[in-house]
Amino acid sequence: MKKYVAEMIGTMVLVLMGCGSAIFNNGVGTPAQVLMVSIAFGLAVVAMAYTIGGISGCHINPAITLGCLVTGRIKGKEAAMYMVFQVLGAIIGSTLLFLLVKTTCCSAFESATLTGANGIQPGHSIGSAFFAEVIFTFVFVLVVLGTTDSKLGAGKPAGLAIGLTLILIHIVCIPITGTSVNPARSIGPAIFEAVNGSMTALINLWIFILAPFIGAFLAAYVWKSVAVEK
Repeated sequence: MKKYVAEMIGTMVLVLMGCGSAIFNNGVGTPAQVLMVSIAFGLAVVAMAYTIGGISGCHINPAITLGCLVTGRIKGKEAAMYMVFQVLGAIIGSTLLFLLVKTTCCSAFESATLTGANGIQPGHSIGSAFFAEVIFTFVFVLVVLGTTDSKLGAGKPAGLAIGLTLILIHIVCIPITGTSVNPARSIGPAIFEAVNGSMTALINLWIFILAPFIGAFLAAYVWKSVAVEK
């Protein structure tokens, strides 16, 4: 149970810090805002990797859990519980952000986002958004599987490598989808976008669940095929 609670806390922190950086700094409309949000998500992963990594492995992402399941690092029942608690953590993080927004008496929240929900950005189609999420989740999960491999991995620096990779992915992908590569991170904010009166995030949520899972599945099989034990 401790592993599941750790995953819930870790995912809560990821949403709280990553989505919070977009909410309280008026969105991601400028290059500086994109870089700031990218760094926030990456640093949240680094912080949690060195906090709960020894307890649960710090997946804090159902796509990573799927990758670990396909590569045999985790069993089916445990993977399902990880995913449930990751989604719960994301909902808790989004609840805290929503309460902060609703209880703050200032006009700063007339911004691009009230919840940090993912969405197809102007100039991009459903197809390009879906493809981007598959590709960038593939890269992210491949890095996670490689750096955390028990024999071929990077050891303690793995958390830093994973966090830096997430920063790079956000820099490129935010202008396309706001960057998910994490179904739990998308589910929590989408719920509160609906509570706030907009159904767009929920309507498009399937993209940010299905595409990351496909990317993770592909990454797991690629890693299994290229990894050569020492």
